Parts: sequence; structure tokens; C-alpha cells
Amino acid sequence: MSATELTAEAYGVAVTGRAARRIAEILATEPPLSVLRVSVEGGGCSGFQYKFDITRERAEDDIVIDNEGATVVIDPVSLEYMTGSHIDFVDDLIGASFKIENPHAVASCGCGTSFAL
Repeated sequence: MSATELTAEAYGVAVTGRAARRIAEILATEPPLSVLRVSVEGGGCSGFQYKFDITRERAEDDIVIDNEGATVVIDPVSLEYMTGSHIDFVDDLIGASFKIENPHAVASCGCGTSFAL
């Protein structure tokens, strides 16, 4: 394990098997070395929102999570807001999407990507 992977574990951020399988499916159709970048930005209905991007760019201080062929990167600032979170993939009657279960979020929006701390 690299130092960045140990840091991800230390922060308790995890990718569920369902999410890893879906991420791997998506990345299989992208250029080699593509990853899913998850970040937290100001805005959204509740104050903060999650952003999901496919990218080939990585910063030296990115946290890397590898699970079942899926690679997720998170920048250190976003990681502070995501401590203890689980990244999941849900497919239900209202649609399929990635969902982040964040134990620090005190409120969230119906869209599933906006939250308040």
C-alpha cells in the first residue's frame, strides 16, 4: 500500500463493492489511466455539494482508493469534509446514481449531492 492509500484508510473513506463495480464499468470506456475524482465544493441547496469527474489528472497529494478495479481520487481539502464517508452506487425507482453516506452531514437535499455540516 502506498502512503496515500493508508491516509484514505485513516480517514475512513471507503468505496462499496457496488460503487466499485460501476466505477470500473465506466472507467473501462475511458482512456487508459482514467480515474473518478470525487470532490466537495461550496454551493448546492444545502451549502456543499459533491462533484464527480472522470479525469486522467492526479495531484501529488491526492488520496487514492483502489477497489475491485476502480480508482477514486480525492483531494486533501475535500477529504476533510468526507471523513468516515462511504461512496455507494444506488439503482432504484427514481434512477441510478452515486451516493455518499457522510456521517457528518446534518442535512441533505433530495438530489443526493448537496449537504450541510
